[in-house]
Amino acid sequence: MSDILPLNRPVSESTPVPLIDLVEQYQSIKGDVQAAVDRVFESQGFVLGEEVSNFEHAVAEYVDAREAIGCASGTDALILAMMALDVGPGDEVITTPYSFFATASCITRVGATPVFVDIKPDSYNLNPEAVEAAITSRTKAILPVHLYGQCAEMDSLWRIAVRHGLPIVEDAAQAIGAAYQGRRAGVLGQLGCFSFFPTKNLGGAGDGGMVTTDDKDLAARLRRLRVHGDAGGYNHLEVGLNSRLDALQAAVLSVKLQHLDAWADARRENAVRYASLVEDHGLGGRLELPAELPERHHVYNQYIVRVQDGHRDEVLQGLRQRQVGCSIYYPKPLHLQQCFASLGGKAGQFPESERAANETIALPIYAELGEERQARVVSAMAEVFAAIDATRRQSIRRAA
Repeated sequence: MSDILPLNRPVSESTPVPLIDLVEQYQSIKGDVQAAVDRVFESQGFVLGEEVSNFEHAVAEYVDAREAIGCASGTDALILAMMALDVGPGDEVITTPYSFFATASCITRVGATPVFVDIKPDSYNLNPEAVEAAITSRTKAILPVHLYGQCAEMDSLWRIAVRHGLPIVEDAAQAIGAAYQGRRAGVLGQLGCFSFFPTKNLGGAGDGGMVTTDDKDLAARLRRLRVHGDAGGYNHLEVGLNSRLDALQAAVLSVKLQHLDAWADARRENAVRYASLVEDHGLGGRLELPAELPERHHVYNQYIVRVQDGHRDEVLQGLRQRQVGCSIYYPKPLHLQQCFASLGGKAGQFPESERAANETIALPIYAELGEERQARVVSAMAEVFAAIDATRRQSIRRAA
C-alpha cells in the first residue's frame, strides 16, 4: 500500500470524516501530476494528440480491449455509443431506473426510448429475467450498469442478447477495474463506457470519458463521431459531436492509472474492515452491507449500506450532525423523474429500485480513509442508532 498516504493526524469524536477526500490522493502523487501537466504546457498540444493516444492505449491494455476512444465525459461516452450503434427515433433501449441520470438521458438524447426494468436487491444491478420480458420488436440494445463498482450479471445478459440479436453497451462509469468471471468491465459487451469525473476511482481534473470495444469498425466510427463526424480534411460523413478528451486530462489520468489497482485494493480492504467494525458494534441487525457476488471483483466506487428498520433519513441526519460524510445514491429512481413522466412511470412499478432509493446510504470508502477514521464512521453510526432507540423508548413510555 505504498501509494496511500498514512493517516498522520489524530482522529477524535469531533474530527470530520468527508465522504471523499481528493486532496490526500493528490498529495501522494503531486510531483508526477505536476510534471505531466507541465509536459502538456511545454508542448502546447491541448486537444487529442499523443497524450490522449498514449492514454487510450494504456486503458485498452488495462481492460484488455482492442480499442479505446477518449471523449469529453462519461455522458458523452454513452451518447457516442448509442450513435455508433445507430440507436435513434422509434428504438427502445432496456436499462435500469436505479442509476445516475446519464444512463437514461443518453438514450433520450438520440431520440430513442428508455425502457426501464427493475434491479436485483443484492447487487442493485439489472435483473436479467426482467430484461428478457421487456424485449420487443423495437428493442435496439441492452444497457446494464455496473453500479457502485460491481459488474452486472453479464453471463445471463449475454445469453439473452445473443438469443435476440441485440448489442450490449456497458455503463461502466463507476467500474473501471471491476471484473466478471476474470474479465474486466469494458470488454463484457460490444461497447464499454467509462467516466473520469474527479470522484471516480480513476478521476481526472475535470470531466473526461472513454469508450472501449473490440470492434475496429465501431472504433473508427466513434473516433469520427467525436470530431463532428469528420473523416479528415473537413470531410464530414455524418453529424457527430464535439467531444474530445483534453490532453491535460489524459496526462493526469495516465499518472493516476498507474496507481488504480493499489487504490482499489485499499477500497476493498476498507470494505472488509467495515464488516468487522459493524459486527464489533453490534449493528449487524440494523445494516445490510454490500455483498461481493460470486465471480465478481468489486472495486467499491461507492460503499452502500441499507438501513433495515425504516430510519434511513434519521441515520443520514445523525451522521451529518456528527460530521461524518454520507450521501444517497440515488434518492429518486429515474422512472419517477419529472422529465421522464411521458414514459408513464408510476410509484410501485419497480419496487426494488424504489426500496433501494428509500433505504440506502453511501459511507466513506476512499483509499486514504485509514483505520481510525473508518472506526469513527462506525462509532458515529452506533451513536445514531442508540439515539433512535432512546427516542423510541421515550415514545413508548409516553404512550403507556
